[in-house]
Amino acid sequence: MQDKFKLSFKSLADTERAIALILGVIFLTIGIAGFIPAFMAFPGDAPVTGVYIPRLSSSDGYGHLFGLFPTNYVHDALHIVVGLLGIAAATSFSGSLVYNQGFAIVYTAIVLFGLIPATNTTFGLMPIYGNNIWFNALTAVLAAYAGFVKPAEIAKATEA
Repeated sequence: MQDKFKLSFKSLADTERAIALILGVIFLTIGIAGFIPAFMAFPGDAPVTGVYIPRLSSSDGYGHLFGLFPTNYVHDALHIVVGLLGIAAATSFSGSLVYNQGFAIVYTAIVLFGLIPATNTTFGLMPIYGNNIWFNALTAVLAAYAGFVKPAEIAKATEA
């Protein structure tokens, strides 16, 4: 029984840390890419919205990352912070567990905000509509699996 628990815990710890690291690297990369003009399609060039610029309190750097994801400098900076937190959290089991759980909760809320027209610019700070919705939903599901589902499976398996 002791060996089964140790093996299960090691599997859980490895999964938690890997998911936090993966999310961290992804968000750090897209945050940095948002500041590089070569990766941005600016209004008029963007295939998704054309010349439409939403009402943002800071429209600096507004465009579509990789031509798909609406973003601005505030959004890019936030992605960098989320990415760095994920990379730092991946250094420990408890840090990665808390990161994955928090990420899942916050990004689920962001997806819901993105679906509501009155809140899909995060009250004027950054765009979270369009393709951002499915991307945020996908990453929230990944974090929720690691943060909530996987620990529950391990706990149930070690009880038997």
